[in-house]
Amino acid sequence: MKVYKTDQIRNVVVLGHGGAGKTTLVESMAYVTGAVSRQGKVTDGTTISDFDKEETKRGFSIGTSVVPVEWEDCKINFLDTPGYFDFVGEVEEAISVADAAIIVVNGKAGVQVGVVKAWELCEKMDLPRLFFITNMDDDNASYRQVCEDLKANFGNRVAPFQMPIRENEKFVGFVNVVKMEGRKFTGEKGQFEECAIPDYLNDYLADRRGELLEAVAETSEELMERYFDGDEFTYEEISDALRVSIWDSSVVPVLMGTGINGNGTRLLMHSIVKYFQSPNKRRISGFNTKTEDVFVADYDDNKPVTAKVFKTLVDPFIGKYSLIKICSGVLRSDSTVYNVNQESEEKLSRLYVLRGKENMEVPELHAGDIGAVSKLSAAATGDTLATKAAPVTYDKPEISTPYLYMAYSAKAKGDDDKVNAALNKLMDEDKTLKVVNDSENRQSLLYGIGDQQLDTVVSKVLSRYKVDMELKKPKVPYRETIRKKAANVQGRHKKQSGGAGQFGEVFMDFEPSGDLDTAYVFEEKVVGGSVPKNFFPAVEKGVAESVLKGPLAGYPVVGIKATLMDGKYHPVDSNEMAFKMASIKAFKEGVLQASPVLLEPIASLKVLVPDKYTGDIMGDLNKRRGRVLGMNPVAGGKQEIVADIPISELYGYTTDLRSMTGGIGQFSYEFSRYEQAPGDVQQREIDARASEKEE
Repeated sequence: MKVYKTDQIRNVVVLGHGGAGKTTLVESMAYVTGAVSRQGKVTDGTTISDFDKEETKRGFSIGTSVVPVEWEDCKINFLDTPGYFDFVGEVEEAISVADAAIIVVNGKAGVQVGVVKAWELCEKMDLPRLFFITNMDDDNASYRQVCEDLKANFGNRVAPFQMPIRENEKFVGFVNVVKMEGRKFTGEKGQFEECAIPDYLNDYLADRRGELLEAVAETSEELMERYFDGDEFTYEEISDALRVSIWDSSVVPVLMGTGINGNGTRLLMHSIVKYFQSPNKRRISGFNTKTEDVFVADYDDNKPVTAKVFKTLVDPFIGKYSLIKICSGVLRSDSTVYNVNQESEEKLSRLYVLRGKENMEVPELHAGDIGAVSKLSAAATGDTLATKAAPVTYDKPEISTPYLYMAYSAKAKGDDDKVNAALNKLMDEDKTLKVVNDSENRQSLLYGIGDQQLDTVVSKVLSRYKVDMELKKPKVPYRETIRKKAANVQGRHKKQSGGAGQFGEVFMDFEPSGDLDTAYVFEEKVVGGSVPKNFFPAVEKGVAESVLKGPLAGYPVVGIKATLMDGKYHPVDSNEMAFKMASIKAFKEGVLQASPVLLEPIASLKVLVPDKYTGDIMGDLNKRRGRVLGMNPVAGGKQEIVADIPISELYGYTTDLRSMTGGIGQFSYEFSRYEQAPGDVQQREIDARASEKEE
């Protein structure tokens, strides 16, 4: 692939609901432009985008892939993203380097949740966008209905640029509303020829044309005056006005076609080149860590070279690729780059443009372009590559926080290290994955966005790294404490074995300390030297060891005050070990006498849903023993429900919330405090721990 200058580049992210046809559309454009000689199919596992084994096996995208195509002397970098919500991190990485977006809508299924989420992401990132309605060759596809639904959801900014032409109920062409000309498809690569506009479209077409001209008129006072005077606008005036309106998102075009035979893709790419502008029309700034000044990059070729790593690919055979977007300057294949985040310098050996899994070597990449570098040992997603003379950093992509977690382990003994090594490589690729070692419950936890993602991780670990792992329900980190005082509890340790023996005896008080954030408080009130001072630390050490595993169900003990009141010692047989053991025995007995209870962790939960779902959500939270504390209205007809809920009741909440809200609901939580668990929960957990010990 030849080298393109900044003004010849378009970076377009492809968004939409899972199964809407994003990958098929991108594949079609690669075929139409000659990037591939034969159009692949998702069902056959032969597309450019879905090259990972898991993607071909499952029949949908799991990761973002870059597919550059050449069209009208421009290079369009398509970023094909997954539509399933479990892989939202891939979408967030891609959208952080895109300059515009195509939101793909299934002409048969209509405006699904993924379309709404895509729109919200574009609004958040201030991205120009257009809608592309696919599957227009389906008998049940309704372009008019989808356009009306788009307007109902997103307002009058939505502007249909085409109307379908059907003959014998078959989709055969379209009317270009901007040019007011008919087009009829003539070939397998989406070629078309001019044709007459059917009479049955005239009324509906007049309405769409009127809306378009009104949008054009609103771009300037001069055009508005001419519009009211009844003047006709020239095609050039309409195009120039639309270019401005689309770039500032005050107009969002609707185009249509089919992915299978390329119908509609030619006009789509023409519209991308014409209405979406090059990267240097967008602003980007970083921070110079050397001068502590703002570095205005703005995709300028003439400034020092800077680039941000937005995605990492790790393959056991081809190695590691760092996908980058050049933010300023020209990066050459023989450059030495400075990783500002890792404070390390590395010499580049080769520079690539990726098309799916295919790498194409290039001598240089200009500002605004997207490429890849191989074998950068220290680089991670979110890092900035620059020069030591101008060490600039950029903001990292905003990646969703994972809240779903499962306990994991290797299926075969001795494979734990292999599993952890594999997971570390997958975490380099997917920033929504996280591993936490829960030493308290002796379990390793794998965090992710959803069940499907974690299931994919298990498959990847097996297929890529040849090690089998399993997921299971995690243990909840309960705590134990006491509710009343146990006074003068005896702990006696005596052992005789031939020579010098072991002897230590303590009398202790145990009571609530009132501070559940601290495991224990230790005091001594010994009088008369019944326990020598040099044994006090041993007694406290016994308490410190005992709080790690309580006598009720084996959970850590918190909020306890232990006071050494009295004791006995032997001048020969007493030692530190004897008094530590005596303290441990006293602790166990004292806790059981002081009304021990289990405490459960409580989370502060926030659920964001459209208004119509609030009743269902609050009802479900009540079933989960949640306490709704209030609701806060949010822009876009949504409500944020705030509640306290036991963490044990959040298991499976990701799946249930999606089910209740059709996938549109979001939630976040953080640990708040510990509270006494209800009696039935305590008994169930105590019985479960007892059965584990028996096993």
